[in-house]
Amino acid sequence: MLAVADLNAYYGRSHVLQGVNLKVGEGEIVSLLGRNGVGRSTTCRAIMGLVAPHGSIRFKDKEIAGLKPHAIARLGVGYVPEDREIFPRLTVIQNLILGLKNKGQKGRWTIEDVFELFPRLGERTHVLAGFISGGEQQMLTMCRTLVGDPDFIMIDEPTEGLSPKMIEQVRQLIQEIAQSGISVLLVEQKLTIALAISHRIYIMGHGRIVFEGTPSEFQENTDVRKEWLEI
Repeated sequence: MLAVADLNAYYGRSHVLQGVNLKVGEGEIVSLLGRNGVGRSTTCRAIMGLVAPHGSIRFKDKEIAGLKPHAIARLGVGYVPEDREIFPRLTVIQNLILGLKNKGQKGRWTIEDVFELFPRLGERTHVLAGFISGGEQQMLTMCRTLVGDPDFIMIDEPTEGLSPKMIEQVRQLIQEIAQSGISVLLVEQKLTIALAISHRIYIMGHGRIVFEGTPSEFQENTDVRKEWLEI
C-alpha cells in the first residue's frame, strides 16, 4: 500500500528526517513510536505533502513525493493531524460534509455509519464543533477523514489528552478502520495501545528508523525500549 524509501525532510536548515524507510501493507495497522521531537509527525506531514519530501514515497505503486496535499488526498490518502484541525465555527455535520470527496457516491464509511458508531456526534449534529469536548473533537476529525473514503490513513497521536473511556473508543475505532480494509499508520505515545493493535512497529530516533518488527519482537528487545523510548 505504502512504501517510503530514503525519505529526508527539512525545517529550514534543520535536517529532521534522515533517510526514513518504512512500509505499510493492505489492511495493516503499523505504529510509528518514539520520543517527542524525533520526527514522527514530520514523517506523516512529508507523506501528505505538507512538508517538502526528499526521497521516494510510493502509494499503490504510484510515486506521490512532490504532489500537492489535495492531489495526494484524492488518490486515497487520509490524514488525522495531532492538533485535529476541526473548523470550530462550523457545526459537526458541516465538518463531516467537508470530508466528503465524492458527494453522492457511497464509500466504505458514510456519515450515517459515523453517527451509528458514535451516537454522541449524532446528538450534536448542529452544535458548533468548537463547543464539543476534546474527545468528541478527536472522534469528529477521525470520522471526517473516514467519510472521504481513504484507502490508507495516518493518525497522529489520537489519544492525547483523552479520558480512559474515550481512549478505548479510539482503539476500537482504529481496529474497525483496519477491518474495513483501510491501512493505518499510527503515531502513538501510549505503548500499550500500539502493542495491542499493531501488526508491526517502527521505532524512530533522531530522524531515523532504529527498529522494525512485530510487537512480540519489540517486547523481547529490552535494549531498544530502554534506549529509544524510556525516559
